[in-house]
Amino acid sequence: MTSEITAITMPKWGLTMTEGKVVGWLKQAGQSFAEGEELLEIETTKITNVMEAPAGGTLRRIVAPAGATLPVGALLAVVSAEEVADSEIDTFVAGFAVPEPSAEAAVGAETARPRELEAAGLRLRYLALGEGDSVPVLLLHGFGADLNTWMFTQPALADGRQVIALDLPGHGGSAKQLDHADAESLAAIVEHALNTLGIERLHLVGHSMGGGIAISFASRKPERVATLTLISSAALGPEINAAFIDGFVRAARRREAIEALHLLVHDPALVSRSMVEDVLRYKRLDGVPEALAAFAEEWFPGGRQRIGLSGAVADLKLPAQIIWGREDRIIPVAHAEALASRLPVHILEQTGHLPHMEKAGEVNRLIKRLIENQA
Repeated sequence: MTSEITAITMPKWGLTMTEGKVVGWLKQAGQSFAEGEELLEIETTKITNVMEAPAGGTLRRIVAPAGATLPVGALLAVVSAEEVADSEIDTFVAGFAVPEPSAEAAVGAETARPRELEAAGLRLRYLALGEGDSVPVLLLHGFGADLNTWMFTQPALADGRQVIALDLPGHGGSAKQLDHADAESLAAIVEHALNTLGIERLHLVGHSMGGGIAISFASRKPERVATLTLISSAALGPEINAAFIDGFVRAARRREAIEALHLLVHDPALVSRSMVEDVLRYKRLDGVPEALAAFAEEWFPGGRQRIGLSGAVADLKLPAQIIWGREDRIIPVAHAEALASRLPVHILEQTGHLPHMEKAGEVNRLIKRLIENQA
């Protein structure tokens, strides 16, 4: 009968996640749910995310209450049909043990580590997940971020295909020196990186400044882009939250970093202490302040966006979509709405500038749908 009982366990989101904290349950014991419905909120070292149901069922027992911090793989709840006896669930819970990593999983974990490549004379860090013959995906992060911003997206897309998250120059573990920070120069560096990796055609996903780079690349090399997804993209209008740009560039103390990061999300409670510390640690690296200042001056001089590529997006002859948060306080949602007559635009409610982290499940479904429609 235990085959009728399913364990809901602590997920592993991102390479560094070893444990998570149950913030609260969105379903209660006895309630039924469908695949994709939100079950509970989990706080990670980066941000709080919602765990969705992998399949439909009935939540028979909650094992981990709100406030519990548990390792990856630990039992959170039990799902089963209503006719399964409570005694069987008792036995299942009592006998549950966090599975030991298999040898195959250990090899996979070792393989799934960031690597480095040389592109246009620059050392760039990247992370590749997944394998298969399907057209690969490239993820480009935004200003001041790194490849870890895709911790909820990259694994979700890596079924039957390779998904690569790249640290742009000046960011993450990539080289901090750069001669040019404009969109075309960065798109050329991305092209060099793809050539080094042996990737000819790809699905391209860009967030914020990474969206502007993705547009530039797709305009230069449309034959190499199977689909284009722009998430809260820069370069679609002149307005930008100058206070955020200036605050992020100058942030050297915890309070200053918190003020800047809270602007990124609809709910400031989503920002974790670890996320703040990671930003400050990054800001202390040699060359980072100069690199961020160079990007800010090139892309957002005087509190306005220098680069305008909305016309280029409208003229693209390839499958593309825009995803945006209704409550984005960095780049106004009006930039997306202005293009709604030219390509699909998805506006997510109660979402700020980080839809791929705030509403990961919904964003992942939208990206998958666009990709699968072109398969």
